[in-house]
Amino acid sequence: MTSFHEILFPLDVALKSAGGPERRTDIVNFGSGREARNARWAQSRRRYDAGYGVKTLDALQAVVTFFEERRGRLYGFRWRDRLDCCSAMTGIAISPLDQVIGIGDGTTAAFQLIKTYGGAFAPYARAIAKPVAGSVRIAVADGEAASGSAFTCDATTGLVTFLAGHIPPAGAAVTAGFNFDVPVRFDTDYLEVDLATFAAGAIPKIPLVEIRP
Repeated sequence: MTSFHEILFPLDVALKSAGGPERRTDIVNFGSGREARNARWAQSRRRYDAGYGVKTLDALQAVVTFFEERRGRLYGFRWRDRLDCCSAMTGIAISPLDQVIGIGDGTTAAFQLIKTYGGAFAPYARAIAKPVAGSVRIAVADGEAASGSAFTCDATTGLVTFLAGHIPPAGAAVTAGFNFDVPVRFDTDYLEVDLATFAAGAIPKIPLVEIRP
């Protein structure tokens, strides 16, 4: 991913933010009262407002410094989404069996980390591009593989690569557990800060938008 800094947005600010996934759907209404719906985006895109986490001048200065180093919208960075940052449900320890990321065929050595949402009707598979380094656990046919000797994971892309002698055999489910960040950028080149209103309790607006891998 070009123009990206592998640095995490200040965690104490991020944990008190607002935001979530966004989709783009076209809806056509007919004279009969019926409607047709069409998804313009195959993948969702997350938006956040980091302003809700800025409660002190120290936090505000940290965000301004971070904004300046990213040159506004120019460079992306990592964002920790408190609601959705691991392969398991929030509060549950990750397991190498959390998410199916592929089925072995005896020759394929590389698998992209994936998190799947839902399952009964139309499950949505989301590619995970920014796993937390050292958090990835992998299993093949329910047996956990050893990190470093059986596989490696690129923390900048989310690509899992099995080493020679450990490539998953045909029909074997490849599963993973991991913590992850969201690649985002500032969605403004102007960070407006009014210290008079900030002292009175006003919240600055600091919009962020996900960068799709």
